Amino acid sequence: MSDPKTDPKTDPKPTPKISAVICTHNRDNYLGAAIDSLLHQQDFDDYEVVVVDNGSTDGTQAVVEERLPHPRLRYVWEPTLGLSIARNRGARETTAPIIAYLDDDAVASPTWLKHLADAYDTNDKLAIAGGKVTLIWPQGVTPPPWLSENLSGNLGLYDLGDEVVSITQPGLTPRGLNYSIRREFLDRIGGFDPNLGRVGKKLLSNEELYTTEKALQLGWRVAYLPEALVAHNVAPERIDRTWFLRRGWWQGISECYREQLAGSAGPPQLLRGGERILRGLYKAAKYSRDPARRFDNLVYAYGQIGYLVYAVQGMLSPPSESR
Repeated sequence: MSDPKTDPKTDPKPTPKISAVICTHNRDNYLGAAIDSLLHQQDFDDYEVVVVDNGSTDGTQAVVEERLPHPRLRYVWEPTLGLSIARNRGARETTAPIIAYLDDDAVASPTWLKHLADAYDTNDKLAIAGGKVTLIWPQGVTPPPWLSENLSGNLGLYDLGDEVVSITQPGLTPRGLNYSIRREFLDRIGGFDPNLGRVGKKLLSNEELYTTEKALQLGWRVAYLPEALVAHNVAPERIDRTWFLRRGWWQGISECYREQLAGSAGPPQLLRGGERILRGLYKAAKYSRDPARRFDNLVYAYGQIGYLVYAVQGMLSPPSESR
């Protein structure tokens, strides 16, 4: 596999203010639009675009090579699967003080990078920033009646309004598909935890939530920027209840692992998980006539089963080390 990129350590070009990074795995049908949205940014030109190919076996490299004459674009091959691994590789391949991550199936608005840059320029304690996310539904498809606004967040929907918000609750952290981070802070926490974030078909998550927790604990700021807008494609295979159940299961596992990192693992997790399962089932029954609220609570309860399974595994075989 060829790796047509330049070495940031020897490249004579000056360091840009922002490195826009797309981490991708087998999404050649969406990737071109994501890259093009970055190459055609307006009102801001101090940036580069790096595509981290995370072990793709489709036409990903060809999609990038079609655009490689563009002076801003570079391609990096990362064979070890894992979103956090790919994000860390993207950070290592760049030197910009701000790293902006865009998902491979998303499209950035024309002034996305400008709004991110302005936010970091005006607040030197800003560690993390992200913006509003809208959904692009497949042609001829409308949201199904069983899909709640809360579960739409699993598809990427993120809207805290039309004003800038200073995030103080980790649960409100910007979505990873529209996410930027200050390199100084990322280096301080040792990068993204490779045990969080998707790995192939394992729908692990919570890496952004964990990173926001660390930022707030260390006295940094986290911001929601409504004008840093990104649109996210809804893949047809995700418009299926079984996908949301799988996503809920892995969400439970991710939450359990995050508690292990925080030192709050152990027998109390069994009580927490059991109580949450009962709560979810109770609410699913309570809202039996509302398909969206019923399914939302069933997904929540199912996710807590994954939480309990991982909690028991953790007590039988505790992690040998933590970050």
